[in-house]
Amino acid sequence: MSNTRFHFQLANRILKDKGNRFSRPIVALSVCGVSLGLVIMMVAIGITSGYKREIRDKVIAMGSHIRIAHYDENYTYEQVPFNKSQPFVEQLRQNPDIASVQNFATKVGIVKTTDQVEGIVLKGMDATFNQSLFRKNIMEGDSLCLGDTVADNHIIISKHLSDKLLLHVGDKVQTYFVQDPPRARKFTVAAIYQTGLPEYDERFALVDLRHIQKLNDWPDSLVSGIEVLIRDYDRIAEMGEYVHHRLPLELKAETIYQIYPEIFEWIALFDTNVAVLLLITTCVCIVTMMCIFFIVILEQTQTIGILKSLGMKTRHVVHTFMIVAGRILLRGMLVGDAIALLFGLLQQRFHFVKLNPETYYTDFVPVHYDPWAVIGLNLGVFVICMAVLVIPAWVVGRKITPVNAVRFE
Repeated sequence: MSNTRFHFQLANRILKDKGNRFSRPIVALSVCGVSLGLVIMMVAIGITSGYKREIRDKVIAMGSHIRIAHYDENYTYEQVPFNKSQPFVEQLRQNPDIASVQNFATKVGIVKTTDQVEGIVLKGMDATFNQSLFRKNIMEGDSLCLGDTVADNHIIISKHLSDKLLLHVGDKVQTYFVQDPPRARKFTVAAIYQTGLPEYDERFALVDLRHIQKLNDWPDSLVSGIEVLIRDYDRIAEMGEYVHHRLPLELKAETIYQIYPEIFEWIALFDTNVAVLLLITTCVCIVTMMCIFFIVILEQTQTIGILKSLGMKTRHVVHTFMIVAGRILLRGMLVGDAIALLFGLLQQRFHFVKLNPETYYTDFVPVHYDPWAVIGLNLGVFVICMAVLVIPAWVVGRKITPVNAVRFE
């Protein structure tokens, strides 16, 4: 029989020994402690990842990863237009790393009802608009028909505007535009959306791009900007540089990080909080494992003495008790993983933990587990805890001699 197999069998006997009346409940409590610690760590990284993903998707759904606009230091909602049919547009569409390229134009207007007046920014989109991303934010109604030969006379407004102006799907909306000469357009509410982001919900409504072009007396070739959606979000900085270097001098490309720095700087603070939480919880797991480790060794002192008197070397004793500790740790980690994954699945399915959307930009706690992050967390916790236990195991193993063990009560 190999040494390793013998060590595993011996560790199994130690854990299952019914005579260990003192250590058995302590082992059970240790498993619970490790499980609780891992649940906290798993849920922390799951919520952080899910929250960042949720906010990112909301920003992208209303725009894109990268926005191309006229080079103007002071951004306004009515920018200098440019021709959408330029050589760089075709280059971007042919790049396999770019999912889509869509045109847009914005115009400031005023919405008037019987007794209410509200400022609004109309965002005009054409058939290139990726409505599949935005459709998740629609609470009621349907999307715009942007591919028809005639401009769609519908408008998609936010729930904020709907509540403020008492508008519903199917209602008529009279919109005025301050220009020379002043103009007006009547739209029909096609849908009501909500992102939870005040930057969008308090300002933007979606219409057919051709309405903006007609109001500004632009030909069909002019737009306010172009939005670029990429396939790999992790390469957004790299792709932002790629797009920018292919533009003419009068145009610039900005990523969503540059357009909305306050949102992503706020989200980045979560990483620091999670790192501190992971550090504290890992320390708790280490302390828990060290306590049970010493208790098990203390209870098995006579067994260690007998094994040493039979010729077992210190390193083999250490090996055996490290296996005991490893099995306790793995048991607690598996239970913790199961609880955390079940919580994440139920939360994403039923949204039973709610949030205030006015404060957190979403009405529920989003949870997303990155498989590599889960694997890395489990491996990290296991390796750190086992590494910390090696030194005390070796010291205790050398201190216990057959003579001392036999005298121990």
